[in-house]
Amino acid sequence: MAQLTFLPCVFLLLFITCSKPIFQVAAERSLQQRRWYPTDTPSGVNTCPVSADRCGAECDRRCSATSHKGNCLDGCNKCCNTCLCVPPGTFGNKECCACYDNWKNKEGGPKCP
Repeated sequence: MAQLTFLPCVFLLLFITCSKPIFQVAAERSLQQRRWYPTDTPSGVNTCPVSADRCGAECDRRCSATSHKGNCLDGCNKCCNTCLCVPPGTFGNKECCACYDNWKNKEGGPKCP
């Protein structure tokens, strides 16, 4: 009779031991699939700050050389309003604003143009 209560305990222990890595992998995938939304701009990191009322003009400048102007402006304005900075030039130079540079889309690519 003791064997009948012992076996379910062994199977339960085996299940818990083997399933833990599976649950960890699922949790890691879930985290990777989430978008990262910056909540604030770290102090001292913005070397190209923009006030919220200047985002439109700065994004017009930033997106002036692209053939996908509508998408560029949408992304740039969203990023500018959140990060309060827009990099100089029409491409690259994102290192002056960590928030703008580090914000990723759901595929893991850059959110901000």
